[in-house]
This record gives sequence, structure tokens and C-alpha cells, in this order.
Amino acid sequence: MSDTSKDFPTRLRTVRDYIRWAVSQFHGADLFFGHGTDNAWDEARQLVLGALHLPYEIADSYLDCRLEDEEHAYLHELLRQRIEERVPTAYLLGEAWFCGLPFIVDERVLIPRSPIGELIEQQFAPWLPHEPARILDLCTGSGCIGIACAYAFPEAEVVLGDLSFDALEVANQNIERHELGERVYTVQGDGFAGLPGQRFDLIVSNPPYVDAEDFADMPAEYQHEPELGLACGEDGLDLVRRMLAEAADHLTEQGVLIVEVGNSQVHVEAQYPEVDFTWLEFERGGHGVFLLGAKQCREHQALFRERLNG
Repeated sequence: MSDTSKDFPTRLRTVRDYIRWAVSQFHGADLFFGHGTDNAWDEARQLVLGALHLPYEIADSYLDCRLEDEEHAYLHELLRQRIEERVPTAYLLGEAWFCGLPFIVDERVLIPRSPIGELIEQQFAPWLPHEPARILDLCTGSGCIGIACAYAFPEAEVVLGDLSFDALEVANQNIERHELGERVYTVQGDGFAGLPGQRFDLIVSNPPYVDAEDFADMPAEYQHEPELGLACGEDGLDLVRRMLAEAADHLTEQGVLIVEVGNSQVHVEAQYPEVDFTWLEFERGGHGVFLLGAKQCREHQALFRERLNG
């Protein structure tokens, strides 16, 4: 990009110019797409239109509008960071979308992308026996899963739990942004440690689960995300093992536990062959999300505790 930067403001004049140029540069730089888009075209539109505060589904005629000098300079810098530094677009814009809702994000939290969003949109049907009164989003990060659950279940109290104070600062910003402070709140703690004696009808979690091998091979874009939210031991299950061992103590009688483990599904199945996990399927892609009912968590609690150390 440095070779062409001196010509950047004069050659590119319109919104359409920037999108077209960005697509070419993204392909040429072999960027990784996986933080909200999966191709150069969608990524370019998201970055350019988002930076200009224009709607993604903008009328085609607006794409031929010319940019002001400060807009040229701003886009130039954002595109430089995306290409040269591999900064994900959501961090550059300070915003990501999840379940059709906008969330504040920065490098203190992971960028929302969980397939659990599809379950939330379906109100977890047919898996919940009744509408939940209390929901826990454990390892909440930006708060996107829990806040989306609060929209899906307007009467529910929702707790957002995380070990990271930095992440909870972002989650609190998102609670305020969505004006949900009356029934959504944050709790700091390691796993269930900040929730003694509390029980929930639904516990949903996208914890750190990337194993050591996958973490070492992740594209450069992921290096901007907090390692605390990604890696979790040699097999990725250091925290998941603890969650399984303690979940029965925090679920109501008919409560449900839903946890995303991604590629570490193979490690879960290898470590707990006796457990009949329900592995959920997704129409829009995604894998490695299991469901256990409270009864299963109680039945297998001794086993889960026995294997806490891998």
C-alpha cells in the first residue's frame, strides 16, 4: 500500500472508488476475513460505509458522491491499518453487529461472531422448557450474547459475567447503549466464582476454547484480540472443564447449559465419551456448540469433577 499512498487522495474521489480500490487491495494483501464478513467485497463495504456513517444498504446513486478532504484522510488511515497492520474492521470502526444489534467493541473484547446468535433469534427453541426468568452469559466479553438474550426475553434478568475488568467496562457501555440497566448487569469473577449460590434457567457461554495448536496457527487479525478471550490451555478446555464441574450448582431444576467450544469439540468428545452431549446445528454455519440439561449436569457432576485436571 505504501507504494500507492502518495496518489491515494487524488485518484480516489467517490465512495464507489474507495470500495472498488479496497476490494482490490484486500485481495492483493491476502487479508483474512472472519470477524463479521467472509469476503473482500463485504469487508470493503462495511469499512468504507461504516467509516462515513452511511447505511450498508445505501442507494446505489449515493456511491458516486465525492468525499471531503478530511474523509479522504480518514479512510486512507483506516485502510492502511486494515491492510498493513491487519486490524479487524470492527476495531477500526469501534462497532460490530450481532443478532441485528450494534455493539461497542475495541481490543479489550473479542469481536462478536458466535453462531449462538442464531439460537437467540429463535429464542432457543425447541430447547428451553419454558421462558427463562434468569439468564447468565458467562465469559461475556462485550456483552453481546447476554444483551441479545435480554431482547429475546423481555422479562428476564440477565447477568453478564467475566474475569476481565476491561471487558466488563465495554459490556457496561453496551448495557447503557441499549438502555437495559434495569435488568442487565455485570459481575466480575473467574468462572462461577462471582456468583455464589445463584441459579439460572439458562446459562449460555462463549468461553475461551482455542487449543494451543490452533492458537499458534491463527491469522494475524486475531492477534489484535485479547488472548484471554481465545486461548485456554493445551486442549482449550481449562475453563470448560471447570464450568462443567460447577454448572449443576448454578442451574435451576429444568435449567439448560449451552457452551460454544468450536474446534475443541473433538477434545470434549474425547474427554467425556460417557456424556451424551447435544451438539447443535446451524443453518448459517458454525459448529462446536453443545447443550446439556440440568439433570445431565447433576448426573455427571462427579465425573466432571474427577476430570477437572484433564
